[in-house]
Amino acid sequence: MGPLSLVLLLLSAQWSCAQEDPLLPFSEHLDPEHNVRLKWGFDEIQGTILFELTVNTSGWVGFGFSPKGGMTGADIVIGGVGPNGSYFTDRHAVGNSIPVVDQQQNYKLLYLTESDGKTVMKFQRSIESCDDNDLPITNLPIKLIYAYGQNDDIVYHKSRRGTKEVNLLKYMPRVTPPNSKYFDMTMVNFSVPANLTYYHCKIMKAPTFDRKQHIYRIEPFITNLDLVHHALLYRCPPSVTVPFEVKCYTGGGGEECMEAVAVWGVGGGSFELPEMAGLPIGGNVGDVFYRLEVHYNNLNKSAGRVDNSGLRFYYTSELRQHDAAILLTGLALVPGYAIPPKAKSFLTYGLCDTAYIPKVLETPTDLQVFSVMMHTHLTGRKVRVGHFRGGKQIDHLAVDENYNFEYQEVTNLGKTKTVKLGDQLLVECTYNTENRTTLTWGGLSTSEEMCLSSLFYYPAMNLSSCVSFPNLQTLRSAMGANDTGTWLNMMYMNTWNDTSINQYQQTLKRIDQLVTVVDFFNNGSYNTGMIPDLKVIPSAPCMRSGCAIKSLALISLLLCLAVHWAY
Repeated sequence: MGPLSLVLLLLSAQWSCAQEDPLLPFSEHLDPEHNVRLKWGFDEIQGTILFELTVNTSGWVGFGFSPKGGMTGADIVIGGVGPNGSYFTDRHAVGNSIPVVDQQQNYKLLYLTESDGKTVMKFQRSIESCDDNDLPITNLPIKLIYAYGQNDDIVYHKSRRGTKEVNLLKYMPRVTPPNSKYFDMTMVNFSVPANLTYYHCKIMKAPTFDRKQHIYRIEPFITNLDLVHHALLYRCPPSVTVPFEVKCYTGGGGEECMEAVAVWGVGGGSFELPEMAGLPIGGNVGDVFYRLEVHYNNLNKSAGRVDNSGLRFYYTSELRQHDAAILLTGLALVPGYAIPPKAKSFLTYGLCDTAYIPKVLETPTDLQVFSVMMHTHLTGRKVRVGHFRGGKQIDHLAVDENYNFEYQEVTNLGKTKTVKLGDQLLVECTYNTENRTTLTWGGLSTSEEMCLSSLFYYPAMNLSSCVSFPNLQTLRSAMGANDTGTWLNMMYMNTWNDTSINQYQQTLKRIDQLVTVVDFFNNGSYNTGMIPDLKVIPSAPCMRSGCAIKSLALISLLLCLAVHWAY
């Protein structure tokens, strides 16, 4: 490689590092002076986590995980760029002394550079621990420790050290722009009916803005936690021109307002969008109406309860790089879907085929998905969102193997995942109805069932939903029924056991599905598709280090085999 080629390579590497990395969506300064910045992203399905540490120093840098916030028992990496090239080692601390090099190196270095007084170290490891000297990363907050030197002699760091506790896998950023403001969209003194399940819809306008603003945080504003099951906000098409309130899904409750803007479920908390995206409101987004939907789950059928629940939106005029949006995927909520009783593990499927998006949008784009909220009701046990390309499964977009109806929240994926136009997304829900003696139908009530996944993505498109439903005519024919009445009688009179439940489940899966894509204006594309096989993707094995340094550190790569630092 000639000198010019090497310069261009290094310049290209520096340029690529300056861009927003979709694999590193989260960042925190670990020190008050902002000399140490950590970026990270993860893939819980593959079982890996990626870090990029930037430190204002030309010396060695250290980073690790500590049981109590100090050196003792800490799992540490130390690296830097010295006179003879880069060095990087996996270590552990046995006290307040130089950490010991692990016999098994379980961190994989991706690149390590030093320029203009900054050292940047990018590396990867397994989420789980790979030996006795490694600490596992869990869903709980973990104490991160750092230290650095003024040169490459690894000696006592003095005051150049610190500790910060961060929840790496359940991270929710919290920023407050200088001009941050908020507005609420809530019910006002609504008398909750004494019904077990009630959906109330309120059509209203948001505050008016001459210029586009970006919503960056959404908080639940719930005044009766024992009654409110979920709150949703939808944007209405231009055909909705007056405010009103009504019981939802009765034919006049603003059902045409179906482009989701915000979602909250029982047990969830605040949700903050990543730094590169915001939900647009105002300006050329349009002076439109919104539909606030609140689902009341009144278990005691209490009368006389008054509610003012809804959602709070924090916004800023400092626009972010992308407009974000929400796409509803999964099993369409229409009559005719039944889950048998006595089922230990019954699977349902909803298919989104993005190949049909161009049929409803003139200028569609790929979706950059960064968060998801999965939703079933009381019998739901697991939810998986499979990702297919070219007829083959390439990933799980999201997985919840321990779904809990009482804890529904928007979950960050850990990295931004690209869904290309033409990809298919399959939402698979697992139900347990062992304690039920009758059919469980798909529907709005908490005792009925749903199978949905709301995808948070950018750049925003005027899309509402991408869902599917089994072809009921094909289903009836496959089960030997000539009409709906005969089929219903078969379903209610069937002796449901493991064999009949499995046969019914396999029939639902193998028949053709009606696949629907709907835009903001309620224009739809209606097609057919088949359910692909969803497989479990095994976690990646434990990381093994070596000279796995990318070409942007070409010189270090040549020296890596020759130089090995020992301390």
